[in-house]
Amino acid sequence: MLKILEKHINAIVPMPAADFQELTNYVEVVSLNKKEYLQELDHYSNDQYFVLQGCLRMFTLNEKGVEMTTDFALENWWISDHKSLLQETKSLCAIQAVEKSAVIRMSKQNEVKICERFPVMYAYFSAVYRKAYAAAQYRNILFKLYSKEEIYLQFSRNFPDFMQRVPQYLIASYLGLTPEYVSEIRKKSIS
Repeated sequence: MLKILEKHINAIVPMPAADFQELTNYVEVVSLNKKEYLQELDHYSNDQYFVLQGCLRMFTLNEKGVEMTTDFALENWWISDHKSLLQETKSLCAIQAVEKSAVIRMSKQNEVKICERFPVMYAYFSAVYRKAYAAAQYRNILFKLYSKEEIYLQFSRNFPDFMQRVPQYLIASYLGLTPEYVSEIRKKSIS
């Protein structure tokens, strides 16, 4: 399974196979069942995760205790509560498997060691973080420019994999909609 990460790294920056083999000493593969947690709310986050297989979601609770999905990650995506990771504060988010999943866990300390040992990994993580930042900007723009219905339609056009794999109520949560409203939009678009 580690070959998936090796392929992902090499698609962004070239890394010799021997170096990647050494890099594997700094990570571990973790398997998860559906609904199993990688990270709980109010815990300190020390890790980030690369999805080898499956789908994860990150969520928080609003003031009424309702789960609000803040992020998803499919294969070849990284996910972490970066605020907790960087500031060493308790996490406001939990990370949970949406379906049976396998991830690579990398601690904050090991990311530093990897980048020191293999300088090309600075470029890799820089590219990964820029892509994630661009996705966050795009989501922010969607929420500022479009109606709730158009946000859902844009999301469904741009991310068809999610529409097939993620339950409708989680997509609704991520988009700030109710499941009932998503059902209405879907019925209208089918008609």
